[in-house]
Amino acid sequence: MGVSVVRYKSNHEYIWGTVHDNKVYPIQGNYESLASFLNGNGITQAKKALSEGKGELILTDVELVSPVTTPAQVVCQGANYGSHRAEAGMKSARPPYNLIFTKAPSSMTGPHNDILCPPHVNLLDYEIELGVVIRKEISEGVEITSDNLNEYIAGYVITNDVSARDVQFIEGQWFKGKSYRTFCPVGPILYLFDEDEPTTIHNLELTLSVNGDVRQSATTEQLLYKPEESLTELSQLMSFYPGDLWLTGTPGGVALKLSTEELELLMNPSVPVQDKTKKLAEIRENNDNYLKNGDMIRCEIKSLDGEIDLGTQENKVVVKDS
Repeated sequence: MGVSVVRYKSNHEYIWGTVHDNKVYPIQGNYESLASFLNGNGITQAKKALSEGKGELILTDVELVSPVTTPAQVVCQGANYGSHRAEAGMKSARPPYNLIFTKAPSSMTGPHNDILCPPHVNLLDYEIELGVVIRKEISEGVEITSDNLNEYIAGYVITNDVSARDVQFIEGQWFKGKSYRTFCPVGPILYLFDEDEPTTIHNLELTLSVNGDVRQSATTEQLLYKPEESLTELSQLMSFYPGDLWLTGTPGGVALKLSTEELELLMNPSVPVQDKTKKLAEIRENNDNYLKNGDMIRCEIKSLDGEIDLGTQENKVVVKDS
């Protein structure tokens, strides 16, 4: 069985801890980043902290922060569930290529921090995703399978790919529309699996609700491009480093709902900005699911057998005045 870890703030210091039965056991050692935790003996110390059971804290009493630290790459897969592709105006079948983009590392925030929406964003959307943490440097093309997946992936975590749809489509800026500060809540729990557990990545259940209303519910078995084949492909063109974060895609149920015709209009660079703005205003008028000031987003990811639980991520939407 793997080990569940968190990172929390205490007396202006950041501390790593092992989680079991809603209790936190501080991990010995000074790890300034997730990379140093993985490169050092952090995992060994995490298991030792659990076995010794010293310094017990209640999970709800500690100030949890993102277990993924900066600097780190945040690499994302887009439209990787058939249900999400269909609601976005695309064919639901697996496409002939992976859609890849990135988010700014500074978009990462804690599992309970507010999501700060800029005042000019009117189409704020949510996207629960399984986040995967890279274990070691990948500096050349490699062939990754379920048999050696644990060599390259350390574990996984809850993420929310918060998106400003109006910026994404009006400006054609995926990176910009998804990279505002606080647009990537991460955590609370980073599950670091044992060598015999990497296939659990295919048997996780994702659930997102807004104000108690379940909007997204799916399993990672439904991913069109599986983690091992996507990482194999990406290793041919880019390098990864310990502690990098990789978002595997979101299932159906987001606020975004487009017909094929609407998608073609919004993705067409020759369509004037005012026409795209008008179309999005029409879409917004008939769709009440976009996030509003005060909305509470709750995300959970668990294994189907209940043995692995990545905790509960809860973030309040706050629209900034300026």
